[in-house]
Amino acid sequence: MDIRLDPVKPHEKDTLFRLLQYSLFEESATDLNEMNGEAIFDYPWFELYFTDADRWAYIIREQETDKLLGFVMVKTREGYPGYMIAEFMVIPKYRRNGIGRRAATACFDRFRGEWEVSPAFGSETAYQFWKGVIDSYTDGNNRFEDRKFLFCNAK
Repeated sequence: MDIRLDPVKPHEKDTLFRLLQYSLFEESATDLNEMNGEAIFDYPWFELYFTDADRWAYIIREQETDKLLGFVMVKTREGYPGYMIAEFMVIPKYRRNGIGRRAATACFDRFRGEWEVSPAFGSETAYQFWKGVIDSYTDGNNRFEDRKFLFCNAK
């Protein structure tokens, strides 16, 4: 299945918010996210993805059908040059068939430079996914420290 990363348009903001909520719910099993009284996981940076030039949000879609497969949110690294994956999710039904790997690779290719990727806290599955993707992408030329993968793709 071929995929593409489509920048989130203003009229797709609610779609991205719902996808983000699914992701935060799923991660709450290991990272201790808490819902507020309205059954929403607070995400104070959400609006910045529509106003800040240093943040980008993409919907992962199937190339031929436009089917929604997930999302990725990227931002510049805080206090360092380069980029980081802020949020990333492939809808569970579409996992384990290379979509996540292709989406991550497309994202890395789109933004050249230093990268930081922090797997979901406490999730061995997320750690193994990102380790496999990043090891393959960098031919093992990366490091893992302070619960973050760090690498450069400036080639």
